[in-house]
Amino acid sequence: MAYHFYMGKMLCPIAPSKLQLKIKGQNKKLTLINEGEINILKNPGLTEITFDLLLPNVKYPFATYKSNFQNAKYFLDELEKMMIERKPFQFIVTRNLPNGNALFGTNMKVSLEDYTIKEDSKEGFDVVVSIKLKQYKEYGTKVCNISNNNKVSTQTQRTTESSPAPTTKNKTYTVVKGDTLWAIAKKFYGNGSKYTIIFNANKDKIKNPNLIYVGQVLTIPADQGGQTAQTTQTAKTTQGSQATQTSSKPVAQTPSKPATQTVNGTVSSVSSNSSRGIGGKGINNRVDLKM
Repeated sequence: MAYHFYMGKMLCPIAPSKLQLKIKGQNKKLTLINEGEINILKNPGLTEITFDLLLPNVKYPFATYKSNFQNAKYFLDELEKMMIERKPFQFIVTRNLPNGNALFGTNMKVSLEDYTIKEDSKEGFDVVVSIKLKQYKEYGTKVCNISNNNKVSTQTQRTTESSPAPTTKNKTYTVVKGDTLWAIAKKFYGNGSKYTIIFNANKDKIKNPNLIYVGQVLTIPADQGGQTAQTTQTAKTTQGSQATQTSSKPVAQTPSKPATQTVNGTVSSVSSNSSRGIGGKGINNRVDLKM
C-alpha cells in the first residue's frame, strides 16, 4: 500500500507509520430535575492531527522525493518557515492499493500548532519530528446590503442608558417696575451676562437694551447651553449675611401723566418716562413749555 503525505508544497520523504485524526465533539451534558442527564448536540470542534515524521540524512531506496534527495535540514527549515509565516496550508494524504486503486483520502486546511525534534541512537543519523496539526476554518465579517425597494420601515433602537432630553420651549415674561435685562437674565438663566440672549430675541420690541418699559411682554428663549429657563431665583447668603443686588441704574417705571405747574406765568408740562435696561443711566425726560 502506498501512502503520500503532503504539508503544503512539501512532500514528506517517508510516510509515517502511524497517523491519528481526532475529531473533537462539542456536545454539552446537562442534568435536569427529575429527568436525569441529557445531551445537547452541537457542531463538532476542530480536527487535531498528530504523527511522527522520519527525516533521513541518508538516501533510502524506499524514500520519495519530488526531485533529488534532500537531507533532514531541508525539511526542518520548511517546518520552521511554516511556523514563522503563521499561514494555514493544505494537509493531504493519498492512499493507494498496490494495484493502483485509490482508497479514501484526507484533504483539509490546517495550521502547524507545534512540533518536537527528537534524535535517538536507534534511528542512526536520521531525525524524528513529532508534529501536531489543527484544522483551520476561514472566518471574517460579512457585509449585508439591505435595499428599501419594498418600503420596509425600520426603527433605530434607543439605548436605555439615559432618558431623552426634554423639549425646551420659549417662555414669556412681562416687565414690572424695577426690572432690567440683566436682572431678568439672572432670574431665568442664573447669569446676568446672558441678557444678550433676551435682547436678541426681542429686537422688534427693544431698540436699546438700556430701555425697557413696564408692561412689555418679552420672549425668553431657552439657554444656548441647552438648559431650560429658570422660573425662580434663589438669593445667595454668605456667612449669615444676605447678599443684596444694588445698582445705580434707573428702574423700569410706569409712565406717569404729565405734571402741570406754573412757573412765572408759564405753564410747564413735564413728562417723565424712566426705564432701566441693563443698568446704565436710562432716564428719558421730555419737557414741553407752553406759553
